[in-house]
Amino acid sequence: MTGYLMQSNNLQLAGDSNVVLNYKRDPHNYITQLFGEQLPAIRTGFFNVHLTKGIMVNPHWHTNVNEMVYVIHGEVITSVFNPFQQRLMTYCLKPGQVALFPKGWFHWIITQSEHAHILTIFDEPTPDIVYASDFLRCTPKEVFKQAYCINEEEYERAVAPLKESVILGPPLDCFPANAHMASANQQHMANQPHMANSMHFAR
Repeated sequence: MTGYLMQSNNLQLAGDSNVVLNYKRDPHNYITQLFGEQLPAIRTGFFNVHLTKGIMVNPHWHTNVNEMVYVIHGEVITSVFNPFQQRLMTYCLKPGQVALFPKGWFHWIITQSEHAHILTIFDEPTPDIVYASDFLRCTPKEVFKQAYCINEEEYERAVAPLKESVILGPPLDCFPANAHMASANQQHMANQPHMANSMHFAR
C-alpha cells in the first residue's frame, strides 16, 4: 500500500467478495470477485468460486500472477502442466487443502463433489487471464493444419460452438455434462498410476 492511500480519508480496509459477479454459468455455478477495483488497499485478490459436480473451471493460464486454490467446501481435482518436466501434475483437494498454479502454467479445476466452494487467490490485485477457449477459436484452422497436420474441416467443426470465452464448462447446451466429466476424470486417474499417492492427502 502506498503512503498516500494509507493516509487518505477514503481509506477502506474491508470489502465483500459476494457483491461483484465475475461470471455466471447458472444459479449454482458462478464466480464473484474481490480485486483492486473493489478494494484499492488490497495487495492480493481472489475469485470466490461456487461449483456443482461435473462442472469445471476451464483450461487457462495467467501471464502476471501465481495462483493458490483453497478449498472451503467439497472436493475438486486440480491439474497443471509443468513445462519444465513436460508432465501434468494433478491433485485431489478436500476442505482446508491447497494447490498452486505458477505464473504462466496451463491449468484447470474439476468438481468432484455435489457442491464445492473454493477461493482462487492471486499474488497481485488483478490477474491477467488467457482462456483456452479464446486461443482455440481465434487461431486460424490453417495454422493448426500446417503446425500439426490437423484436418481443417474437422477442426473448424470442433471449435464452432466456441462463440465466446467459456469460463465454467461445459457449456449449457452440452449434455449430459456430469456423466461425461465423471468418466473423463476416472480415465485420467487410471492413466496416471504413478501419481496416485501424490494426488490424495491424508486426513
